[in-house]
Amino acid sequence: MKKLLSTFLLFSFLFSFSQQSIVFENGSFKEILAKAKKEKKLVFLDAYASWCGPCKLMEKNIFTLPAVKAYYDANFINARIDMEKGEGREIAAKYSVRSYPSFLFLNGDGDLVMQNFGYMGEADFLTIAKEANNPKLAGNSMKELFEKGEKDPEFLLNFMKRYAESDYELAKKGSERYFANKTTAEFTRDEVGLILYFLKSPSDANYQIFKAKKDQISKILSPEIYQQFDANIKISKVMENSLDQKTGLIDDQYFFKNAIPLIGQKDAKTALARMKVIYYENIGNFPEYEKAALIYYKNADDFDPQELLQPAWNFAQHVENKESLKKAQEWAEKSVMKGETPENTYILARIYEKNGKKTEAKTYAELSKNLSENQGKDASLATELLKSLK
Repeated sequence: MKKLLSTFLLFSFLFSFSQQSIVFENGSFKEILAKAKKEKKLVFLDAYASWCGPCKLMEKNIFTLPAVKAYYDANFINARIDMEKGEGREIAAKYSVRSYPSFLFLNGDGDLVMQNFGYMGEADFLTIAKEANNPKLAGNSMKELFEKGEKDPEFLLNFMKRYAESDYELAKKGSERYFANKTTAEFTRDEVGLILYFLKSPSDANYQIFKAKKDQISKILSPEIYQQFDANIKISKVMENSLDQKTGLIDDQYFFKNAIPLIGQKDAKTALARMKVIYYENIGNFPEYEKAALIYYKNADDFDPQELLQPAWNFAQHVENKESLKKAQEWAEKSVMKGETPENTYILARIYEKNGKKTEAKTYAELSKNLSENQGKDASLATELLKSLK
């Protein structure tokens, strides 16, 4: 009996040890801030939602790691709050929490010191904690430190992430300081993404860096994609001004007059067609979208088959002109030839149906239905189409 009892106790001890996690406070948000202020610590707030898969994985896989628990318990007042319940709604609105999980580091006054989001491994999760615990941030918010001229690269990267959505212009200034003080020779893919995100005009400070580092950036993007971005940046203001606010239409004459001197006639035609495709789809003007798509996607071989699926879908839904639908059929067929999916086979079936090819439409509607059911996807669209074809 004693041996059995000792085994049970050992098992219980090991089980409880394995379930240890970061210690999270149970009080109100106001009480948590007060405790942080009294103990002169930051608050680590795990802002989560009950339906969020990555949030649950963080709780299960990362919060329970000994090194994570030890560091967070020693250095922060920790809290977990559901952003869709109770006071969580107010907190989410105050700190612009839009994705889950979000990790907020706050001082005792409730000022946001640093913010990160998304599932991350042990090393990254400890890194953000140590960055937030930087003594420089003890008496200053990120914004205050930035205004004082902080140039630390890691700080500026976090600064950009923190303000990218809530204050784009401020984050853009952070990007300009980051790239102006960049000392490492080579650009990373993430850095290329950042410079493009904050680059809207040739007058932007980052544009000079974009041009100076053309060779490096072209290695990551490809020379062709670099050229497309460069053209779009040059004519961004022209694009904006070419939209007639009264009619909701794009003024071709104004656009060409101002864009051709900047990027040449060939690139101007491509840029205008691309802009029209994006704009007219977004506002739901499908007669204009149809005309623009026929120009932009004229040479289907210039596009990846997957790219052609979006215009094919729009034509299947909104276009009746038989000549236009023949082109859409070509786009959908190219996508299906690359690989059959529930989506592209349905779109092709729908276009065949609109083109009067009932036998082909049935064949691909059946294929779409079967693929959907085998993959556990919704097959209702294909099922409805099959009923209409009987």
